Amino acid sequence: MSELPEPLAEIVDDFAAIGTSDKLTLLLEFSRELPPLPAELEQDAMEPVPECQSPLFLSVDDADRDKVRLYFSAPAEAPTTRGFASILAQGLDGQSADAILAVPDDFYSALGLAEAVSPLRLRGMSAMLARIKRRLRG
Repeated sequence: MSELPEPLAEIVDDFAAIGTSDKLTLLLEFSRELPPLPAELEQDAMEPVPECQSPLFLSVDDADRDKVRLYFSAPAEAPTTRGFASILAQGLDGQSADAILAVPDDFYSALGLAEAVSPLRLRGMSAMLARIKRRLRG
């Protein structure tokens, strides 16, 4: 997927290189790597993503369109949601608005998680990306 920023493309490649059972393990690893919110950002000020099965909040700071900052909050008891948020944080945080807007809406299908994760959960990841893009277009 040439439209992906390099960090996100590397994550997609990592998932593509492993079997289905290992994908869940890798997703769990990502869930543990979700960066904490900065001290000045409170969850109450973040946008909820109700399409996610677990509570997820995001914030898009596009004050510098060449270096967009993404922040996510999800409970530790929601490893799938946290894992998806962490993939987006690690793959897109710090990228330009144009690079993020160019990411295909269905890029997550290249992760190969359809066999391991319910379509409802995958829709949550799609919703996260859609909200980020909507904010950047807004």
